[in-house]
Amino acid sequence: SRDCSNRLQQFMQELRLIFPNSYKLNRGNLVLKELVEIAKEKEFTDIILLHENKGQPDGMTISHLPFGPTIYFGLFNVVLRHDIKELNTVSEAYPHLIFDGFKTNLGERVTTILKNLFPVPKLDSTKLMTFYNKEDVIHFRHHSFEKKNGSNECRPQDVELTEHGPRFDMLPYQIILGTLDMQDAQKEWVIRPYINTAKKNYYL
Repeated sequence: SRDCSNRLQQFMQELRLIFPNSYKLNRGNLVLKELVEIAKEKEFTDIILLHENKGQPDGMTISHLPFGPTIYFGLFNVVLRHDIKELNTVSEAYPHLIFDGFKTNLGERVTTILKNLFPVPKLDSTKLMTFYNKEDVIHFRHHSFEKKNGSNECRPQDVELTEHGPRFDMLPYQIILGTLDMQDAQKEWVIRPYINTAKKNYYL
């Protein structure tokens, strides 16, 4: 967003803790085509564009460079790190990823797009990013874990989780076969929420 609010600025800063090797850029007067060209010149792998409504983050666009795809998400229930009590420092280690509930071909496609934002972590990393799909809403959580009493087991009762935030819910609604500056790129998938069906069908 141009001339974005302090809350979106804070959210953007906190996303840098989620996506390793990422950089924050205020869009200013840049149009999308210029933004994409600069990112390609600098050999960035992806652009993440954030949107807001009345100071509340409400949209995220992820565009893979140099040729796409681009996926559009609506954002809901955004809770910033500073909204979470007992805030802890965050490791800069590359995170392990957990994807749960993605059962369809489209779900696997979304999983692949999100996975490609993260480098491969070291085996001893204690940082976790969870993407949990329930009824086509992706719930994102950011934790670190610590094994209790020096245990080598990985059972739930032997691990203590600490949430770092931010946390938010994502609703994918469109994937295009191109970068975000391509006005007439082919649409790979678009959500159809108004089709009347006897039974609710889920996409992911």
